[in-house]
Amino acid sequence: MNASPEHQRILLDIADIDRRIAQAERARTQPTQGARITELIAIRQDQLRELTTLTGVRDDARTEFTRLESDVKLVEQRRSRDAERLAAATNPKEAQALEHELASLAKRQSDLEDIELEIMAKVEDADAAVAAQQALLDTTTAEGSALTAQAKADVAAATELGAQLARDRSAVAESVTADLLAEYARRAANNAGAALLTRGTCEGCRIVLPGTDLNEIRRAAEDAVVSCPECGCILVRTEESGL
Repeated sequence: MNASPEHQRILLDIADIDRRIAQAERARTQPTQGARITELIAIRQDQLRELTTLTGVRDDARTEFTRLESDVKLVEQRRSRDAERLAAATNPKEAQALEHELASLAKRQSDLEDIELEIMAKVEDADAAVAAQQALLDTTTAEGSALTAQAKADVAAATELGAQLARDRSAVAESVTADLLAEYARRAANNAGAALLTRGTCEGCRIVLPGTDLNEIRRAAEDAVVSCPECGCILVRTEESGL
């Protein structure tokens, strides 16, 4: 196949644009924040499960504390009622029974209040654990939200860049013959498509060509489309090629 050296050099511009289009497409479909966002989703799920467990422990402690408060109040009411009955009692046996019951109620109230203090401490510890876990969750959520927002912005920018590059490519490709462009496209499916030959090195695969291959390229006509024997891309020859 033959093509003017000028058209062959234009392939380098097209190859560069295609490389940048591929980069933009990767940035659009695989934002750099993606891995961390996925990791944060898993972390947040674990933190939510732990928060649910801790909230359940706290709620149980609060329920127990409320029940104890109610029990203490009932005992206080009974003590108050029995004290009034004792003050009005005229029967010694009744008075003795009331005194005994008041003593039992005082012991019961003291025991309940001791347990109430223990449960109050449990409630405070549970509240602190829930608050600490909620803080962890809030931190994870904030990081995830910030990364998601940045990822959306990066994807939008990459999408716009890809569209602009596609327009640039169309404009540049108009300068190349259809058959040369088709040949480039065929090769670009497997390699860089076209690359500069620089001082005997293919810039597409970075391989230094052996002398026999370089001699064959030297003998080729100026408008001949030559290929890299290693990667198969079109080798564009310039004064930098070292031929």
